[in-house]
Amino acid sequence: MKTIKDFNFKDKKALIRVDFNVPLNENFEVTDDTRIKSAKPTIIKVLEDGGSCVLMSHLGRPKGIEEKFSLKHIENAIEDIIGVELKVASDCVGADVEELANNLKPGEILLLENLRFHEEEKAGDKNFAEQLSRLGDIYVNDAFGTAHRAHASTTVVAEFFPENKCFGSLLAQEIESIEKVMKTGDKPVLAVLGGAKVSSKITIIENILDKVDHLIIGGGMTFTFIKAQGGNVGDSICEDDKMELALDILKQAEAKNVKVHLPIDVLAANAFSNDAETKVVDVTQIQDGWQGLDAGPKSKLIFDDVVKQCKTILWNGPLGVFEMESFANGTIELGNSIAEATKNGAFSLVGGGDSVAAVKQFGFEDKVSYVSTGGGAMLESLEGKTLPGIAAILD
Repeated sequence: MKTIKDFNFKDKKALIRVDFNVPLNENFEVTDDTRIKSAKPTIIKVLEDGGSCVLMSHLGRPKGIEEKFSLKHIENAIEDIIGVELKVASDCVGADVEELANNLKPGEILLLENLRFHEEEKAGDKNFAEQLSRLGDIYVNDAFGTAHRAHASTTVVAEFFPENKCFGSLLAQEIESIEKVMKTGDKPVLAVLGGAKVSSKITIIENILDKVDHLIIGGGMTFTFIKAQGGNVGDSICEDDKMELALDILKQAEAKNVKVHLPIDVLAANAFSNDAETKVVDVTQIQDGWQGLDAGPKSKLIFDDVVKQCKTILWNGPLGVFEMESFANGTIELGNSIAEATKNGAFSLVGGGDSVAAVKQFGFEDKVSYVSTGGGAMLESLEGKTLPGIAAILD
């Protein structure tokens, strides 16, 4: 696996695919700069070697050229984080852009305009990729968030750099973190899968059963498993058409000697509301008119014990409706358990939109080993798929 550590960028232009698809408020101010900060080590490495950087990214889902999706809105945020004044192009291909790139001096950075202003980007157009390739000497992919897309800038452009292509430090870290969970991590290995639906996690569960020793199932998925085993789940979210599948997963786990841990009690509410009436009930005895919205106190103790036994931990999905304060405690307690296990030497990887949001909201970012920057890419990796953006560098 070639990374930026394998190259010296002195007097070279690095064409870097970054993921600067960051959220903006109504004043076009960046509200979460995690992805920009994550790209900093790669950019700084190139500059310190004596090279220059051409940065390319998309922002949002524009239909053609839309000013609100221009990367000029994030120019100041990038400059503040990297500490270098940017040169900004008005497009990402064309003679003017090539001239800007050709005139870059060591230590300088050129930011290209939104790649998705051109439909050829998402189409994986080879001619468009070739035009991008003219802007650099070495291609660096550091955009894990788009590594599952076979777009021109993430995959096709790599063909034009047969020897001079590598992973940036962020993407290398993402690959190594997932490999620790899936292949090389110390045992026992634990996966915590939460979220609303079994259907969205089927392929992940089936793929990781060969890799883990313990599986904690929480969140809304719980109730499909409980009902399938004959429990009463009241008005809790439940996929009736997935109950056979849930039973099959439990059988597969037993055959592979994987211990599955489901909640034994839940915090139930009489409405899907932060102000609803609540009570703790046995997970198999939820009355009609009530729904389970968080893990209960006994479940939290069981999960805490399991987490502390394990040396490698994957956390994908919350244990309850953490967006509502009344039902956030199970997720917070799980975060505390994982943070303590990490402090004691376990490796912990957090991935997937909701669990990453929870980790940030409750201040666990610096208390776990690694927080993935790519939701869809992370999930496809856990499903065992080869991501096009990664395969293109390994070719």
